[in-house]
Amino acid sequence: MSISPLARVASNSVVEPGVVLGAHVNIGPFCVISTGVVIGEGTIVGSHSVINGLTTIGRDNTIGQFASIGEVNQDLKYANEPTTLVIGDRNQIGNKSTIHRGTIQGHSTTRIGDDNRFLNGVHIGHDCVVGNATFMGDNSGLAGHVVLDDGAQVGFMCAIHQFCVLGAHSRVADQGGVVQDIPPFVMADGNHARPTGIDVNARTFMALDTRQQDFVHSLYSMLYQQSLPIDEVKIAVKASLSDFALAAVFERFFAQSTRGIIR
Repeated sequence: MSISPLARVASNSVVEPGVVLGAHVNIGPFCVISTGVVIGEGTIVGSHSVINGLTTIGRDNTIGQFASIGEVNQDLKYANEPTTLVIGDRNQIGNKSTIHRGTIQGHSTTRIGDDNRFLNGVHIGHDCVVGNATFMGDNSGLAGHVVLDDGAQVGFMCAIHQFCVLGAHSRVADQGGVVQDIPPFVMADGNHARPTGIDVNARTFMALDTRQQDFVHSLYSMLYQQSLPIDEVKIAVKASLSDFALAAVFERFFAQSTRGIIR
């Protein structure tokens, strides 16, 4: 066990041997922190939370009450292999949220980046890859193997099907059901979710210069107004890489997409 003398652990919480707690970590009452867990400096864990498995959590995260972090995944093929969960820095994880570690059939790791905000009751399934600065509303869930790219937003009470890819800065409206992939910057609504345009009021979109905004609109037009085949759109994206750095975001999306895009 390696617990910084500057860490605070409530007297009625259980911290098992082998746990690593950095400076200024604060473990609230009635928590259980299991062997194999590493928690970085400044992270706060709310009362009644359980963190277990081979789970590594970075700096300055806030984990709400009754959260279950690093739990055994819900894949029936899982046979207690030493899979992991890795969480970055400055994430806000709401009350009663659940985040499961990976499977050897996937990446062996569930991975979450930095500066994400997950509200109460969020579920992130095994082998998910979550980028940076994403958002998930109350009681929304990612099934296994989902990719939530940088800046993507998932509304309240949404369900994201396994293996779906939500591109960078895409947005799913409240109560959306997503069963196919959503391209970057595209808004989607409904069950099953359908495209409703580009979120032109989003800060990330407004921060782009006019040429880049026009580029995003042109790709949306190819996909949803001209209904061009995906292969033609991929060729257009590849041809734009030298002119638009943003094209790399779309190239990455198409490389990851396996379920087809929403239509």
